[in-house]
Amino acid sequence: MIENENSIITTISNTINSLISSLLSSIDNNIYSVLDSIVFIDEKILNDNFISSFFGTSTTTGLLMLSNSLLVGFAIFYIIRYAYSHYSSTQTEQPFQFIFKLFIFAILSNYSYFICEQFLHINSLISLSIQEIGESIFNCKINFSELILKLNNILTIDSPNINFFSIDGILKSFISINLLNLLFTYSLRYVILKVFILITPFAIITLINSSTAWFFKAWFKSVLSLLLLQSFVSLILLVIFSTNFSSTNLFSKIICIGSIYALSKASSYIRELIGGISTEVSNNINSLRYLLK
Repeated sequence: MIENENSIITTISNTINSLISSLLSSIDNNIYSVLDSIVFIDEKILNDNFISSFFGTSTTTGLLMLSNSLLVGFAIFYIIRYAYSHYSSTQTEQPFQFIFKLFIFAILSNYSYFICEQFLHINSLISLSIQEIGESIFNCKINFSELILKLNNILTIDSPNINFFSIDGILKSFISINLLNLLFTYSLRYVILKVFILITPFAIITLINSSTAWFFKAWFKSVLSLLLLQSFVSLILLVIFSTNFSSTNLFSKIICIGSIYALSKASSYIRELIGGISTEVSNNINSLRYLLK
């Protein structure tokens, strides 16, 4: 009777281990290459028929037409405000100052696609430089695809003897789940960055009026935090690859978990440093729950 019970427990345990192993293997084999393309963004993100056509190919199409219409609106608002200032004796900026700002920001707005392209290229060069420095030091590429190879040297799920109810199994499950969370977090960043790119012409135009300039400042801080995130991730990966992990050393395994956790919290750290918005999925879910209460 006892042997039968032990046999049943062993069978259930092996089945659970097999299911979890298959799930984590699927995550490991598919998530890392996708993470590399989502995290490390360059100007190719603009090579999208939707973005190029939505932006507009001339000043009379797409978003550029709307932004130029907004320019006319700012001009009309200034004319009315300047005329009213003569009756109310309120101070307003001189016509020359306004025309100069209108001219400068109109040019920047109409060339916003080019400006975004250059900023994305420069930001990509910074993160690539960090990765190339690490590659020259450690003789391996600094990316998520190589990270799986390093992690599997410490905690592998291909072994038939692995037990997910052991400390190694728990650590491996934690790492894989957090990396899946990374995929959601950086996917959200990818989408939000595209949205901020699309509103670039309007953000630039808001600098014409001092009462709307706050919008550009908030937009710029948010875009800057989203762009710098990939350089910060490159630095974290550099630290991970510089650490000498060992499959027999529990301390190194704990440090490995700390490294993965740092990657998942990178967005929050950047937000604390320079402001902007957070793309961390868990934070956004908690905020949504708070709003629904």
